[in-house]
Amino acid sequence: MLFRYAGTPAGKGRIMYPRLKPLAALLPLSFVLPALAVEQLAALDTMMVTATRQQMRTSELVSDVTVIERDDIERSATANIGELLARQPGIEFSQSGSYGATASVFMRGSSAGHTLVLVDGMRVGSATLGQMSSWAQMPLSQVERVEILRGPASSLYGSDAIGGVIHILTRQGDGTFRPNLEIAGGSYGTLSASGGVSGSVGSLRYALNVAGFRSDGFNSLRNPANFAYNPDRDGFDNHTVNGGLAYALSKGHEIGANFFYSDGESRYDSSWPAASSADYRNRQALSSFSTYMKNRLSDQWTSTLRLGRSTDDSMGLADGVRTDLFRTDQEQYSWQNDIRSAFGTFMLGVERLNQRVRGTGNFSVAERTIDSALAGWTASYQAHRLQTNLRYDDNTQFGGKTTGSIAYGYRLSSNWRTNIGYGTGFKAPSFNDLYYPLTWGYQGNPNLKPESSRNREASLHYETGSQQVSLTWFLNRVDNLISWSGVTTPGNIGTARIEGVTAAYEGQVGAFTLAANYNYQDPRDVATGRQLARRATNFGMASVGQTLGNWEWRVELQATDRRFDTDANTTKLGGYALTNLYAAYRIERNWSLFARVNNIFDRDYQLVSDFATPGLNAFAGIRYSPR
Repeated sequence: MLFRYAGTPAGKGRIMYPRLKPLAALLPLSFVLPALAVEQLAALDTMMVTATRQQMRTSELVSDVTVIERDDIERSATANIGELLARQPGIEFSQSGSYGATASVFMRGSSAGHTLVLVDGMRVGSATLGQMSSWAQMPLSQVERVEILRGPASSLYGSDAIGGVIHILTRQGDGTFRPNLEIAGGSYGTLSASGGVSGSVGSLRYALNVAGFRSDGFNSLRNPANFAYNPDRDGFDNHTVNGGLAYALSKGHEIGANFFYSDGESRYDSSWPAASSADYRNRQALSSFSTYMKNRLSDQWTSTLRLGRSTDDSMGLADGVRTDLFRTDQEQYSWQNDIRSAFGTFMLGVERLNQRVRGTGNFSVAERTIDSALAGWTASYQAHRLQTNLRYDDNTQFGGKTTGSIAYGYRLSSNWRTNIGYGTGFKAPSFNDLYYPLTWGYQGNPNLKPESSRNREASLHYETGSQQVSLTWFLNRVDNLISWSGVTTPGNIGTARIEGVTAAYEGQVGAFTLAANYNYQDPRDVATGRQLARRATNFGMASVGQTLGNWEWRVELQATDRRFDTDANTTKLGGYALTNLYAAYRIERNWSLFARVNNIFDRDYQLVSDFATPGLNAFAGIRYSPR
C-alpha cells in the first residue's frame, strides 16, 4: 500500500486503515445556485494568515483556502472538530470506533501524515506516529477559528505539508469584558460544559477558557466474530484549558503568550496482551505553549520573534497496567520579518525545530533538529497577483531539503478571478519509520529518504454580493512513499498520483443560506493502479438553512462514494449518505438554545472496516455568548 501506514509497529496506538449512488445531486448546486442571487450584499470575505504567513484577505489570495469563524463553529452545534472538518471541501475524516478513538484526516486524497496541524502557530502531533491523531483532544468550545490551506505548503512550513495545513486558533481576548458559557448533552450519555472570560484592560488583553466532555460512547467493534470484540461501551472523558495574555508596550510593540492543554482517556477493545474482556484504556495529553514579541521597527518593517513547545503524550493501559507509552516533545523557535515595499511585501525568516521522543522500547536515535531558512514575496499590480516562497530545511537525520512554490492570480472582472500554481512538498520519515526497535520481527529503517511531492493546480472563482463559487483542479505526484505494508522493515517503495476537482458554493439566496461542495479525486498507486486506502472517488455535502426571527434551522446532507480499507483493495467500505438537522432559538441577545440531530435515518455505515459508527443521535444545549 503506497501511503503512510500507521498501524503496528508504528506505535502510539493502533490505527487500522481500512458505491455510493451517484453524487450528481450535489454538483449542480455548486454551479446553478449563484444564478439565483436576488440581492447584492457585502462580499463573503475575511482575513487569513496561514496561506502566506502574513495577514491578507481571502479574496486576494492565490491559494485554495477555507476559514471557519467562531460564528460558524457555534452554528455547527457539534463538539467534535473532526465532524466539522469533514464538511469542508477536499477533506475526509476517518475514526476507528467510538468517541476519543484514533482518527485521521485526509486532505485532497493525500495520506493522514501529509496534513500539517498547527495550534496557535505551533506544530502538534506525534513524531513517532508521524501524524496528528488526537483530534478528540481539540474541543470546539476552545477554538476561535480554523484556517485551512489546501495544497503543498512545505515552502512555508517545512515537513508534512504535502496535502495542506490545518491551523487551529484558540479563543483569545480583546475589547470589553466578555464571559461565555455553554452546557449541552445528548445521546450515548454525552455531556459537555465549557466557560471562560476574555477582554482587555488598558494595554493588556487576556483570555481564559475551560471545557469538560464525557460520553459513555458505544461499542467500537461491530462484529462479534472479531477476536477482539467486547460488547461494552467504549467511552471518553476529556478536560481542556486554554488562555492567552498580550501586552502592548507601545504603539507597534507587543509581547504575549498562549497556552493550550487537553487531557483525556478513551476506552477501546483489544485482544492483546490480555483477554478481550479486559479493560483497555488510552490516556492522552496534548499541549502547546508559545510566547512572542512583535515589534514594528519602521513603517515598512515588522519583526516577530516566537518560541514555544508542544507535547503529545499517550499511554495504553490494560486492567490498569501500562502496556505502551509514546511521547513527543517539540521545541520551536522562529524569527520572521515582514517588509513592505513599492515592489510588494517580503517575508524573511529563520526557524529551529527540535523533536524528542520516548516510547515503548528504546529508540537508537530519539532526537533530531531541523534548522530552516525561508523567504516569501507577495505582490499585486492592477489585476495581477503573485506569490512565491522558498524554504531550506536542514535535518540532522537526512540532510537538506529545498522546497518552493509559485502562484499567479488574475482578476478577470470585479466578480471573476483565476489562479494557477505549482509547489513542491516533503515529509520526513517518522521516528518509528527510522528507528522503531526490533519488536515481534518489526524494525525501523534508518536509510529511508523523505517523501516528496510536486503539485499543480488551477482555480476559477466567482464572487459577487452574497455569493461565492469556486472550481479547483489539482494534480499531485508523491514520490518515495514510505510503506510498512506486507514487510517487517519499511522502505521507499512507491509513487502516488492524485488528480482531482473540487467545486464549492456558499451564499445567501433570498431568505435561505446555502452551501455545497462536490469533490472528485483519483488517488492511485502508480505501480499497481489501485485506489489509495480510505479515500473516496466522490464525496461532498450540501446544506440549506434559514433564519426566521429568533429561530434558525438547517438541513445537511453528507455523502461519500465507496472506499477500500486495505492496500490490496480487497476489503471494500460501502458508500453512504447521512442527513443531519440543526435548530437554534435565541432567547434574547446573548442567550440561545441549540439542538442537532445526526444521521436521522439511522444509516449503518463504516469509516474503518469492522469498526462501528454512531447511529441516530442528538445533541442539545444552552449557550451564553455576548454579541
